[in-house]
This record gives sequence, C-alpha cells and structure tokens, in this order.
Amino acid sequence: MAMRNRPPLIGGIDDDALDHAVRQIGDRWSLRVVATLLGGERTFTELAEHVGGIAPNILIARLRHLQHLSLVTATPYARRPVRMRYSLTEPGRRLAVAVSSLAEWGARRDGRPGSDRHIACGTPVELRRWCPTCDRAVDDDEASDLIWA
Repeated sequence: MAMRNRPPLIGGIDDDALDHAVRQIGDRWSLRVVATLLGGERTFTELAEHVGGIAPNILIARLRHLQHLSLVTATPYARRPVRMRYSLTEPGRRLAVAVSSLAEWGARRDGRPGSDRHIACGTPVELRRWCPTCDRAVDDDEASDLIWA
C-alpha cells in the first residue's frame, strides 16, 4: 500500500490505519458477531440466534473471515457432525472494545442511554485512554504523542 502524504486525522489517528481497519471489519455482520462474542464463547446456533436476521451462509462467511484475521477462534465440541464453539482471540477482544464504544455512540446518537453502566451507582461509564506504563488515564492534551499499538 502506498503511503499518502497527508496529516493524520484530528486526535492523532492515522487515517491509513483507520481505512485499513474499516476495509477489514467494516460490515455490520462482522461487527455484530464480535459484539455477541463479547459475552463469551458461542455455538453457531447461539450466534445465529443472537445476531438476529443473519442468513446461515453469511454467518459462516463472516466467521471464516474473522478466523482468517485471527480475531475469532473455533474449537470443536462434537465430532459427528463437527460442531464448533466460537470465541474471541486477544486481538478480537481488543477490537471488541472499539465495537462496544461504537455501539455506545450509536445508542446515544439515537437518544437512548448507553448500555455499559457502573454497577455501584448506575452511571454510564466512559471509555478513556489508558497508559499501562504510567498506570493512569491519559488526557486529550497528552494524547497527541501516543502511539497506538
């Protein structure tokens, strides 16, 4: 891929990296499969039920694509016929954070409360940048020097 001589998007996000991510995972079904697997491993039947409206051939294709990207893993639980349980890999769990944030944004844009709430007080939680080296939240004015891994 040729490098473009453009500045990054506001906030220090590399627009080439964003374009690549959208090309890899940009369809709604893949995002919904990842979101469903946030709740833990699922069988094909359970995924089909939770990701309502998806045709079986589309679900199979999305699962294969997500496996190819090493975001989802399949573990057999029956031999005849072969049946699998699907779960997120570590990179898949990192993607799930972005999917969860996107769903939260969509809910709020639609006038609905976000889904993630603090159990102690019921307030919607906010996603924040975190520096594991410094073990603290990173403010926006500090973020321009961050390197996203």
